[in-house]
Amino acid sequence: MTPDVALATLAFPSRLPAAAVPAEADEDGRLLEASVREPDRFTLIFDKYFPQVHGYVARRLGPDVADDLAAETFLIAFRQRDRFDRRSGVVRAWLYGIATNLIRRHRRDEVRAWRALAKLPPPLPVTGAEELIAAQVTAQGTRRELAAALAKVSAKDREVLLLVALGQLTYDEVAAALGIAYGTVCSRLSRARRIVRDALGHNPTGGDA
Repeated sequence: MTPDVALATLAFPSRLPAAAVPAEADEDGRLLEASVREPDRFTLIFDKYFPQVHGYVARRLGPDVADDLAAETFLIAFRQRDRFDRRSGVVRAWLYGIATNLIRRHRRDEVRAWRALAKLPPPLPVTGAEELIAAQVTAQGTRRELAAALAKVSAKDREVLLLVALGQLTYDEVAAALGIAYGTVCSRLSRARRIVRDALGHNPTGGDA
């Protein structure tokens, strides 16, 4: 799913995201705890989640910034792995929380980019298959209307929206990643959805809202 479709679809939700798999989450937690005694085992966490975290950061800030921020996310995670308590957290959510804190440093740049994108003229029609694929998978393919809407969403609400839409985190995971209550996730997401929905003016997927 491309970034613009994922965000636009989220404005017209049909159901809550599925809950994380408890067994997998517990396995990740055990592995991270074991890595405190056996550092080499952290490589398994890195291999499993680095592509996800890197992809999330790249969709928000671009591939150049993603290289550094994703690497820094896992460096911080490695150094702080002894602080993780698997009884009260999920490793994936913990990693996204670290990444989100790093992304906040670039918040102004991100909003500035969306505002600039919203002012661009409509793109020329895409005819070739290769051009179509390229347009769909790049951040620059985000619709102008959607870019304008994202620039208007408050920073806290936008974090929740993007973690769900681009990071594919469940509501529980978002709550854990940001250190907020489940109800707060729902209220922030609801406000963000309203702005996106108003900006698009209709269901972009062609189904019922």
